[in-house]
Formats: sequence, C-alpha cells, structure tokens
Amino acid sequence: MSVVKEFKEFAMKGNVVDLAVGVIIGGAFGKIVTSLVEDILMPIIGKLTGGLDFSNLYYAFGNPAVTGSLADAKKIGAVIAYGNFITILVNFIIVAFCIFLVVKAISKATPKKKVEAAPKGPTDLELLGEIRDLLKKKA
Repeated sequence: MSVVKEFKEFAMKGNVVDLAVGVIIGGAFGKIVTSLVEDILMPIIGKLTGGLDFSNLYYAFGNPAVTGSLADAKKIGAVIAYGNFITILVNFIIVAFCIFLVVKAISKATPKKKVEAAPKGPTDLELLGEIRDLLKKKA
C-alpha cells in the first residue's frame, strides 16, 4: 500500500475530520471570546474600578519611574505586563465556562446506555449443595 493511500485513509477517518472541524470552530470561537473580553468586559471592569486600563498595567524592571503606555515601557526595557495577563485570564475563564456548558449539554442530550445485569448464577447455598452431592457420589 502506498504512503499516499495510507495517509488518505488516515486523514478521512471520522476522528481526524471531527478534530479538524473542532480546531477550526475553536479558533473562531476564541476570536469571539477575545473580542468579548477585550472590547466589552474589560472596559466595563475598568469603568467599575475607576477608569483603570488593564492593557497598560505593567511593572518596569529597574526603572519604576517609567510611565506611559506598555508599548513605550517595552521600548525602554523589560516589563511584566500583568494587565495583559489579567485580560487573558478572564478570557480563559470565559472559554472554560463555555466549554463546560457545552459538555454538560451534550452529556444531557446523549442517551444513557443501559447496563445489562450479569446473568444470575447459582447462589452460595446451591453451590455448596452441588459440592456436597459430588462428594457423596465419590464416597
């Protein structure tokens, strides 16, 4: 079997196609959530915290007197952009919660498989009676 034919069979398996669709939709969903966080939620949170702009929260190493935007501070030296981290953390929490809701909905919609009870065998007393009868026959 040629490598091309093997690859085609592999790529057309259901799991691979499902994964590809999931990755594409996940990327698009990620952009939607990023926009939601950056363009809607963070400005509201900033307004509630007295006009705080999370995108420009940072700590400048070695030069605490640096002021201005994050981009200006990065030009001067190393900075910890904890405002970006807060924004990305909120983004992650929203995505994780949405995934949780999707998985929960799918598990409710998926019919439960009925577990069949194992066939009942003889009870302990019946087994002991059979052993007794076998021992009597041998004796």
